Amino acid sequence: MVVAFKPEIDHDSSPYQTALAQFDRAIRYLKIDDGVADFLRYPRREFTVNFPVRRDDGSIEMFTGYRVHHNTVLGPSKGGIRYSLAVTMDEIRALAMWMTWKCSLVNIPFGGAKGGVVVDPKTLSPRELENLTRRYAAELIPIIDPHTDIPAPDLGTNPQIMAWFMDTYSMNKGYSVPAIVTGKPINIGGSLGRNQATGRGVITVMMEALRYMGRKDAESTRLAIQGFGNVGSNAALAAHENGFKIVAVSDVYGGVYNANGLDIEALMAYVAETGTVDGFPGGEACTNDEVLTSDCDVLIPAALEDQITARNAGRIKAELIVEGANGPTTPEADDILRDRGVLLVPDILANAGGVIVSYFEWVQDLQSFFWDEDEIYRQLERILTRSFEATVMTAEKHKTDLRTAAQVLAIQRVADALTTRGFYP
Repeated sequence: MVVAFKPEIDHDSSPYQTALAQFDRAIRYLKIDDGVADFLRYPRREFTVNFPVRRDDGSIEMFTGYRVHHNTVLGPSKGGIRYSLAVTMDEIRALAMWMTWKCSLVNIPFGGAKGGVVVDPKTLSPRELENLTRRYAAELIPIIDPHTDIPAPDLGTNPQIMAWFMDTYSMNKGYSVPAIVTGKPINIGGSLGRNQATGRGVITVMMEALRYMGRKDAESTRLAIQGFGNVGSNAALAAHENGFKIVAVSDVYGGVYNANGLDIEALMAYVAETGTVDGFPGGEACTNDEVLTSDCDVLIPAALEDQITARNAGRIKAELIVEGANGPTTPEADDILRDRGVLLVPDILANAGGVIVSYFEWVQDLQSFFWDEDEIYRQLERILTRSFEATVMTAEKHKTDLRTAAQVLAIQRVADALTTRGFYP
């Protein structure tokens, strides 16, 4: 008897359960073989490593890391690496699956992957952080390659960490391999515009959605942004530059609200000095949950998964939600928001700017030919606009919401490619 592969999951609170629930909703609109659908539900490869790191005091501490390849039908797998105490295999598995659909939706030749280490990077010295990164990178060498799997930065990681990652891989290969990671510093093969890409892309998609809704006046449109890391801060800056009013922002430490609009440049200077938006004198203190339910027109959740749930979805005042984070909305909350007439632009479309410019960086590294920033942003806007239009057309065709439409479109493309290639052997 053949027993189907069933990953172990936490049924009480599981990002992977959310990803599977979204998948199951989408495939109801598709005419694909049951075997193909079952194949697409599960990761191709899961890798767990336990490795030692020497601390500055000479002691040895063990850490656990993961890397999941969900699908490689369209090309090498692509996905970030996060350093967080909240990292679990279940979370990494879900994020890898969402990356597959994200790459397919925006029509770039990647499959989905994700990785992470269970660690709070803020508790490590720079030397310890480098030691951890280099050892984790060395552990992944058997399953990564510029034509197999290309990591990138994510929560808790940054361009410097990608530089250490690239150098470790290159030293083991005996020559420089800049295309092994994206999100690197510019001077070792990084791409212009990469750091700003995800946040800037969120605002590009938001503006397309507002036009679709018939809202054209930026100055009267109020934004609330949960999360003020790379994605949230760059989204706030791009929105500010386009004339939008940001009334609320938050991070892990707290939030700030100003009905008349926050001074984003002053806020970013404050965060650069203090490391948090909490205590910013240009508004009233508020909590993360209060940002989600604040009086605004557009809500951008740009923090972690499962932030908009059945508990708070009924209290959200925004007419438009643009998901800067991966998986911030549970299926139950999706139903509530849809019934209330809230337009939601899903993560695999809204925050795809990062992987799009990562693709540009990978192409530039392979060719050793680099583009200027204007070309990067022009191509980014072209792909996101085209992808938004295709998602809307799919939603109208199937009379469904944008999340389901985006997954329908993405899953169909992967299923078609799989059917054309066939199963090996």
